[in-house]
Amino acid sequence: MANKLWQKETIVNSDIERYTIGKDAEMDMYIARYDVLGSMAHAKMLESIGLLEKTDLSAILKGLKEIFNQIENDEFVIEDGVEDIHSQVEMQLGEVGKKLHSGRSRNDQVLVDLRLFSRAKLKEVVEEVYALFNSLISQSERYKNVLMPGYTHLQIAMPSSFGLWFGAYAESLLDDMQLLLSAYKVVNRNPLGSAAGYGNSFPLNRQMTTDLLGFDSMDYNVVYAQMGRGKTERIVASALASVAGTISKLAFDSCMFTNQNFGFLKLADEFTTGSSIMPHKKNPDVFELTRAKCNKIQGVPQQITMIINNLPSGYFRDLQIIKEVYLPLFDEMVDILAMTRSMIEKIKINENILDDPKYDLIFSVEEVNRLTLEGVPFRDAYKQVGMAIEKGNFTPNKTVNHTHEGSIGNLCNDKISALMEGILEEFPFEKVEEKEKELLNVI
Repeated sequence: MANKLWQKETIVNSDIERYTIGKDAEMDMYIARYDVLGSMAHAKMLESIGLLEKTDLSAILKGLKEIFNQIENDEFVIEDGVEDIHSQVEMQLGEVGKKLHSGRSRNDQVLVDLRLFSRAKLKEVVEEVYALFNSLISQSERYKNVLMPGYTHLQIAMPSSFGLWFGAYAESLLDDMQLLLSAYKVVNRNPLGSAAGYGNSFPLNRQMTTDLLGFDSMDYNVVYAQMGRGKTERIVASALASVAGTISKLAFDSCMFTNQNFGFLKLADEFTTGSSIMPHKKNPDVFELTRAKCNKIQGVPQQITMIINNLPSGYFRDLQIIKEVYLPLFDEMVDILAMTRSMIEKIKINENILDDPKYDLIFSVEEVNRLTLEGVPFRDAYKQVGMAIEKGNFTPNKTVNHTHEGSIGNLCNDKISALMEGILEEFPFEKVEEKEKELLNVI
């Protein structure tokens, strides 16, 4: 029996077969459950337009549900010699499975699998981003009155606070969440029915599969549906890269602030590792690895770009390679977010940093502003304080009174949280989950 959907009588050279299949069997395990869901919707649509008998539909749905359960229970495998997930599923369905491929190509089958996979994995990322956001907001509120130095050019500049520091990363995640929402909306469109990229002579009901799979709409133009392969992955990867950029910067700050020359933060002992030769060492390896992993993720959009760059319209096998850099991306991102949240929740803060006189000069701007409020022209006040600093007789007043929105004394964390909640409400997670349950409700 041929183990490839396209195989006829010609036997493919084994080296060619190995080279072209590559890691497809391994990568296809990521999308296996979504291939089944897409096939269920497609089968129902085929029956509705008369291309499947009701008995065939019943047999196919029953077989697909069994395969789905195998996947969920880690019992499903793509057998040796079987080209991909699509071949394996069709073969397991037996004779009736030969009817399932009517009206579709592996091109749009992979497209819909990737969309369903991306949609589900984005939900996992969104949940972890939200959990980290809440941890940062909580720490911002907890330490809002603890001052720390702010820096420009890595030189001490003005008073800051841990409320500002934690809150800044929370608000950065707010913008990242907006990008995740945009990526989700791009993903949540149905390419099924575009076949090889040029449609089909069967009277397919694409709106039906769109509804069955819980998509917001479809990729209407069949040529563009195929052009979306690679582009969609790049858009999603760019949103993940934005999250990674936020976490990478947080990791860098944390590594720097735990350095004894700063001494601002102390990581929980379980998040540090030792040295094989220096018994005193407690290294911030977890944050260092987090930084490196985030920087790797930020390179993925460029990798995808280089694979799809300058390809004309239509399908090309180049696109297969995208799976290898794209599919594992989500689990690593989720792991990074969960680990970062654990570290942030257990981090210890030095509450007396500014007692050290080396930070006295950060209060110079406060003194300039105090004199200005008393009626001294700003430039004169600036010069007066500057001269005092040069002569070595500047005495800081360490009382800080910042009241405007987003400042030390008015963090606006409630406003930031409200914006985050507004973005979250736009994700149609409940609708998607309900549609999946309806598809799997096979008697």
